[in-house]
Amino acid sequence: MIIVSVDDHVVEPPDMFERHLPAKYADLAPKMVHKGDGTDVWRFGQIEIPNVGLNAVAGRPKEEYGIEPTSFEELRPGCFDVSKRVLDMDANGVLGSLNFPSLPGFAGRLFASMDDKDAAKVLTQSYNDWHIDEWCGYAPDRFIPLAIPMIWDPHALAEEIRRVAKKGCHAVTFPENPQPLGVPSLHSDYWDPFWEACSDEGTIVCMHIGSSSKLVMTADDAPIDVMIVLQPMNIVQCAADLIHSPVLRKFPDLTVALSEGGIGWIPYFLERLDHSYRTHKAWTGADFGGKLPSEVFLERVVLCYISDGVGVRLARDIGVDRITVEIDYPHSDANWPKAPEKLMEEFAAADLADSEIDAITHENAMRFFRYDPFSTRPREQCTVGALRAEAGDWDVSERSTARTQKAKREGYVKINDLTATA
Repeated sequence: MIIVSVDDHVVEPPDMFERHLPAKYADLAPKMVHKGDGTDVWRFGQIEIPNVGLNAVAGRPKEEYGIEPTSFEELRPGCFDVSKRVLDMDANGVLGSLNFPSLPGFAGRLFASMDDKDAAKVLTQSYNDWHIDEWCGYAPDRFIPLAIPMIWDPHALAEEIRRVAKKGCHAVTFPENPQPLGVPSLHSDYWDPFWEACSDEGTIVCMHIGSSSKLVMTADDAPIDVMIVLQPMNIVQCAADLIHSPVLRKFPDLTVALSEGGIGWIPYFLERLDHSYRTHKAWTGADFGGKLPSEVFLERVVLCYISDGVGVRLARDIGVDRITVEIDYPHSDANWPKAPEKLMEEFAAADLADSEIDAITHENAMRFFRYDPFSTRPREQCTVGALRAEAGDWDVSERSTARTQKAKREGYVKINDLTATA
């Protein structure tokens, strides 16, 4: 098996801005602060941004999962140290990885909140340069670069897409619903310069769950379990919005990925799309260029999942050539360090052929994300077995932290205090 994950996450290290930000803006950059309660937070102007627990629980016992802020001492080094991340990938048998941001938010909304948009642009570009040149540049055969957007200006965003494409970055994260962020929706022509740049550069647009900044909470007193269950399935709203927007019709070369959205819901969604179209097109005026909406969807949208036994059993109905796998390291849904075993368990239950498994685990991701590790690394050195052999005796055992245990006992954070870090 060869595994390429199209959804992992980076916890940015404290020194990330030191080498890429012009001196003129150094005072504006987020700064890491160690607080008296033992936690580490980013301070950005008057804002404090904690590293919420569920964002980086790799290596912790499950009973210590939670939403309390953490410190770097409590994190597995692979969360923020790229050299250790590669070793954690090796131990999990993962060849390639695309990493979403933590600090600026999936859609770069932290920098978008600045009044000084010139400074916001510089900070966004500095982040992208750090991510491409340092994080991914440490091991170019192991990482797929991903840019963050300038969501306040579609023209500046288009320029950034073209700039980072010259650096080898052909993926960008973008809100699954821009409107809650105070900018026009997918149904507006506001974003056309951005879509055009992505089409021209072959840049895939990754719409990650939660990137619109809204958590799925049904009631103020609902337990956090409700949000955890509903969050991935909420991507169906983005899917319906996207397919009925003018985006895919106006830009026929554009590809969109529904990141961390799962796949088990896709068959019914496609069935419902076509039923609605046939029943209502006479009065709604829906037009998909002589095709069914399900056909357009499956031609243009990349589907991504972490663990989805139902979806894998329906993979042939969905379309094996559109499905990619995710590890989600170091988040709580990740199957690290046993992802190959979990994936194979689901493949075996679905009785998939080797060619279908290869498509889902790496071939589709390599095609969609323009990732070609075999050009520099022999294929036989890319398998789960070969990578785990390289990891040797790298320690993947669980480790408890005393402060986390204390926080649990004291009820450190209530659900209503949770900050939506996306």
